[in-house]
Amino acid sequence: MESRTTSALRLLGLARRAGGVAPGTEAVRRAIREGEARLILIAGDASSVQVEKVRTTLNDRAIPQVTLGDRNTLGAAVGLAPLTAVAVTNAELANKLAAELIGAGDEGSTDAVEA
Repeated sequence: MESRTTSALRLLGLARRAGGVAPGTEAVRRAIREGEARLILIAGDASSVQVEKVRTTLNDRAIPQVTLGDRNTLGAAVGLAPLTAVAVTNAELANKLAAELIGAGDEGSTDAVEA
């Protein structure tokens, strides 16, 4: 049986293939500004500067944020180089991912879930 984190990373790859992600800090910020971001995934080893850029752009918007893996894992999940952040823009996949990751908190595989 695969872990919830592994399952979440598979869902993230599916979201990428479906065109439902905005990979990278600038793409995440654009998705937030345009109202397209449904879930924000941030690498556990992301620099505080990059995380602050994303959080400043949120500007009190209630978009869930989850810390998931590291930059290499996050990038690999969407078939790209290491990434600090990824926004899921597909609402259905974002909901599935959030449910998977919130449940994964019991296993200690996510560091934070914020709304």
